[in-house]
Amino acid sequence: MKRTLVAPRNGFIAALDVGSSKICCFIARIGEDGRPCVVGIGHQLSRGVRAGAIVDMDAAEAAIRATVHAAEQMAGDTIEELVVGMSGGQPLSRTHGIEVPLTGQEVGESDLARAIVQGRHLNGHAHDRHLVHAIPVAYSLDGIRGIRDPRGMVGERLDIQMHQVTATAAAVRNLSTCVARCHLDIAAIAVTPYAAGLAALVDDEMELGVTLIDMGGGTTTLAVFAEGQILFTDSIQIGGGHVTNDIARGLSTPLAHAERMKTLYGHCLLSPSDERETIAVPQVGEDERESDNAIPKSILVGIIQPRIEETLEHARAHLEASGLEKIAGRRVVLTGGASQLGGIRELAQMVLGKQVRLGRPSRLAGLAEATGGPAFSAGAGLIAYALQDSGPQPTTKHGLPKEPNGVVGRVGQWLRACF
Repeated sequence: MKRTLVAPRNGFIAALDVGSSKICCFIARIGEDGRPCVVGIGHQLSRGVRAGAIVDMDAAEAAIRATVHAAEQMAGDTIEELVVGMSGGQPLSRTHGIEVPLTGQEVGESDLARAIVQGRHLNGHAHDRHLVHAIPVAYSLDGIRGIRDPRGMVGERLDIQMHQVTATAAAVRNLSTCVARCHLDIAAIAVTPYAAGLAALVDDEMELGVTLIDMGGGTTTLAVFAEGQILFTDSIQIGGGHVTNDIARGLSTPLAHAERMKTLYGHCLLSPSDERETIAVPQVGEDERESDNAIPKSILVGIIQPRIEETLEHARAHLEASGLEKIAGRRVVLTGGASQLGGIRELAQMVLGKQVRLGRPSRLAGLAEATGGPAFSAGAGLIAYALQDSGPQPTTKHGLPKEPNGVVGRVGQWLRACF
């Protein structure tokens, strides 16, 4: 029977994406066919968050409260728990092999649950790392590989490849505490590239191999998917906010105007007309009407292009270091707010040497045009993550689910797990 990671309450399920540049909340209603449809959205500029991590608890709490309240007002109902996306915490991933003896019996739920518990205890990272995901990605039975679901099969030995994703314990605890101060419970936590992949990738891409690069405001995260599973995730401490800062410093203009110029005129590749087209640039600390300095658009492009190239080169280096470049194939999907810069697809194709497309949330109904772009892929993917099949679940002695797939059900459990 299909089980979801989060049980909808009153037919609603909620997701909160806490990013460096924006915080957004999605509330979806589960239809009779089991498919979610967005009925409430709230989003605003992020405060108190840097590089995906909480740096000012009061500011972040106020921003989360306002975002969730706006979504509740639109949905016409209140929420008590939600799924949270995490882009900070320096996520790291590794894969462990686990062996489960069967003695000739059928593989059952208890065998897989035992393997998941064993996989959680195999966390070889330092004590300051917290396990976020423990996902079985491959099974083999008596040396026979390629098994998708071993339940009901008979054998002597079951081998499982368990993919673990960890984050710094302090970052997880700070995020959990901040959400708890808003009188909300965390039903599940997912790393941003995993969630974005669930929203923006099509089934064939996830099956054949693809690299998803989520270009946020403070971080750029990437994930490799193949054979329908996430196999690797990593983080780069560069994002769209760094481009804005480069523009502000290079042109001596206020950050707000630098962001506006990036949005309206920003491009990653030079064109012949850029030398002729001019942009008015107000100067820092001077009267805007008197201090406008007209510059060719080529200067703006010359500031943006090197930073985006650097980000993509880091992504390529991380992918090569993972050893999964061949498994990832020749397909790359870009999501996140920074991926909306003009010419970024063409630049990414040159730097990465792969086929590149922009990813948008395609698995969630009810999204307006303004909230259906790449910047909202992670938020939409959190809904999909909450509703995916949780698979075998370790149970307590009373038969109740216990931390399925590395997800902790309540804030208290998160705090106890971290320390």
